[in-house]
Amino acid sequence: MKIIILLATLGLTLGFAPSADRRVTIQLSETKADLEKLAYELNPIVGFYDPLELIDGDFWNQDQDFAIGWIRHAEIKHGRIAMAAFVGYCVQSNYHFPWSMTLDGSPFPATDLSPPEQWDVLPFATRIQIILFIGFLEAYSELTPGGPGDGLNRKSSLAHYTKGGQPGKFPEFGDVPHPVPFDLYDPFKLFTKMDKETKEKRLVMELNNGRLAMLGIFGFLTAQTIPGSVPLLANIVKPYTGEVMSPFEF
Repeated sequence: MKIIILLATLGLTLGFAPSADRRVTIQLSETKADLEKLAYELNPIVGFYDPLELIDGDFWNQDQDFAIGWIRHAEIKHGRIAMAAFVGYCVQSNYHFPWSMTLDGSPFPATDLSPPEQWDVLPFATRIQIILFIGFLEAYSELTPGGPGDGLNRKSSLAHYTKGGQPGKFPEFGDVPHPVPFDLYDPFKLFTKMDKETKEKRLVMELNNGRLAMLGIFGFLTAQTIPGSVPLLANIVKPYTGEVMSPFEF
């Protein structure tokens, strides 16, 4: 069990491992001024908001460019995760998948259970498969050329997000041999001819949607675990007495 969890989180560990006295100056495509401008495009009322002054922080004895790349990538990635979680929560609360969940014919949990309760009744092997898949995606995203875990010697010229690469850019699966012919983004190549202006607008939309989704999914979980904490959801979500931060409890 411990070995499986270790392998699933290996990419995360490699990506954020500190290095002593290895300060590297890297010119990223974004500066603090760029982020301040982007902030007003995202929300002209709030504008640039960094009360903890993370942009000026010293991350693992690196410079400001490293901090900007790390923070930008973290927000984009967690915004995407939150969007998937929010949509998944809504779908699981209202729809029951009619096909079998396991090879022995066990069905998916019914909608009379809330999404956290549905997770609680999943078989242990199912949970392990989900955790391992997430660990694979995390490890693969960190194994970019120039990244801290580089070792695949892939053909891609994509640089790591803390070393001059584009934050949020997930490497294509075609960089290494694999049996699945699709990538995470644009699997059917529908947006290959999208112009630069449209791409920039969609990236701004994605950031705003990701921020809203983070508030949304935490609103759901807070309303379930702390009665009355979110009055608007009082009669919508079901109370939950389990532990949402313990994925292997039953």
